[in-house]
Amino acid sequence: MNNEVILEIRNLNKRFGPTHANKNINFTLKRGEIRGLIGENGSGKSTLLSQIAGIQRYDSGEMYVNGEAYEPHSPLDANKHKISMVMQELGVVGNLSAGVNVFLGRTGQFSKFGIISMKKMNRAAQEQFKKWNLSMPPLNQQTDGMMIESRKMIELARALSVDPDIILLDEVTQSLSLNNRRQLYELINRLKEMGRSVIVITHDIEEMVEITDSITVLRDGEIVGEVKSSETTPDEIRMMMVGREINGDYYRADMTPDYSDEVVLDVKNISVPHEISDVSFQVHAGEILGFCGLSDSGIHSVGKAVYGLSKLSAGSVELKYNGLSIKKPTDALRNNVGYVPKDRDNEALMIHASIKDNFCLPSLGELEGKVWLLNPAKLNKLSNEMTESLSVKCTGIKQTMDALSGGNKQKVNFGRWLAKDLKLLILDCPTRGVDVGVKAYIYQLIKEAKAKNIATILISDELTEVLGMADRLLVMKDGHVTREIRRDEDFTEQSVIGVMI
Repeated sequence: MNNEVILEIRNLNKRFGPTHANKNINFTLKRGEIRGLIGENGSGKSTLLSQIAGIQRYDSGEMYVNGEAYEPHSPLDANKHKISMVMQELGVVGNLSAGVNVFLGRTGQFSKFGIISMKKMNRAAQEQFKKWNLSMPPLNQQTDGMMIESRKMIELARALSVDPDIILLDEVTQSLSLNNRRQLYELINRLKEMGRSVIVITHDIEEMVEITDSITVLRDGEIVGEVKSSETTPDEIRMMMVGREINGDYYRADMTPDYSDEVVLDVKNISVPHEISDVSFQVHAGEILGFCGLSDSGIHSVGKAVYGLSKLSAGSVELKYNGLSIKKPTDALRNNVGYVPKDRDNEALMIHASIKDNFCLPSLGELEGKVWLLNPAKLNKLSNEMTESLSVKCTGIKQTMDALSGGNKQKVNFGRWLAKDLKLLILDCPTRGVDVGVKAYIYQLIKEAKAKNIATILISDELTEVLGMADRLLVMKDGHVTREIRRDEDFTEQSVIGVMI
């Protein structure tokens, strides 16, 4: 890192109606610097990056790139100034192939007489994945239906394909498993060596301190501090974020498995072609059963298979309390099973619908009035009570989901299942993209579910999360369960990583 300033922001302001999202932001980024940007959900981090990337226009203030005035009108305009961004929520077009998504908006370079050469474009996309050492998905395959991790790699390849001097990474790591996170860390170090600058948003504070040179902290739209990463601690960062000291012990305090002998779910020898093979396990009442593994291990496929979202080629999924076999999602929904998927915007929430509609959707059967019509009073009562009990920051239950921060979206995504009388809860990366306060709150909800004797399957790319919460942990590799570790055994990151790799 040298002392040359590549990006300067002066007195930048952005409002959304009455909300002052960014207040008089003053910020400088040096060439070759890795800068962390952190704050609670709704603090203005993503808003700031979106203005740098040309996604949103700022209301007032000035930006300079390499000393020259910079006022981007679009992401393509930002690309021309060698600035690119990978967004928190997915930015791929589902009905287009992976290769096309890499060069979205720039496919003209592969066109001759108005006809695009897919062969040339896929070859160029392949070169980007190889150049930056990124895991490459099938380039001719549509991105709709791909795992969230593969889609993030496509977005990274797209951002890097403009050969950026500044790359903005908004919550990328929390979509990635251990091996792909390591690829990203290596990429960030490589960009630094090349004299490129990176701004990183992540809610993993330990990770941020480890991979950045400096950290800027935002609170309520304002910069409240800036520190060198080598001279601070995660606890100091947490205190700056919320303005008070936070207890860092979010997880269970005990180290002993504690659950009933009653088996709630019996999974026998299930297989999904090209995803998982011969997976068997049981989950007990009051148990938190964790799953972890690398990107191709199949852990996320397990959650979908159990909920009936994937067609099994072999095996069975049986609810022991009523003898029902789950073969489709409605079997699970109607029989006290909840599912929180990893990709909340595309697989869980109705993102353009209201908070009320999203809270009520899983409980429509319970909210019927006379002659099978929905009871408006019940709908309002449930959504208002859940909004209040979960402290969802919003203008009211009629506000649409796309107006909420990531943490508040996840509160709705998780909390709508807590309104039901659940026996089994399947959680796939439940704290992805949420801040330290919301993360602690979600862990508390999981503990409360355990106390109510609800069986929980916790699938996570974050080892600290499953180690902190699970009674038992199943480690997967190449679609198979390779080891079971109990909470009172060798429950450490080192032992689990050894089995994963």
